[in-house]
Amino acid sequence: MSVKHPFHLAFPVDSLAQARAFYGGLLGCPEGRSSDAWVDFDFYGHQIVAHLAPGEAGHRHTGEVDGDDVPVRHFGVVLSMDEWELLAERLRAARTSFVIEPHVRFKGRVGEQATMFFLDPCGNALEFKAFADPGQLFAK
Repeated sequence: MSVKHPFHLAFPVDSLAQARAFYGGLLGCPEGRSSDAWVDFDFYGHQIVAHLAPGEAGHRHTGEVDGDDVPVRHFGVVLSMDEWELLAERLRAARTSFVIEPHVRFKGRVGEQATMFFLDPCGNALEFKAFADPGQLFAK
């Protein structure tokens, strides 16, 4: 996937082996450069870098969004609805434990979106979402 302005996100992990299995294996993100202290991945056209930093990973706080306790520190991608549904199926088949189960938020309102939250093996929270109407991404 080609992105005009790919973002770069560095985040802590407790284990590079677990990061490789999760991001590279389960999520299917191709691995880029690496060292004994970090590994980068092509995260849907964006560069994310897992840095070995035991004890730094994980989410600690939540905030309420449309009735859900959303992990405050999280990252993810906005997918097409078809891609989102396929990912939700793959994660369920892998017996992923969801922080917030796949569902539609803001139903019938501005910004209606499908969303799901889950943790990587080091406790970092990820959100994947999709819009039936992509024009709703920044709608007020």
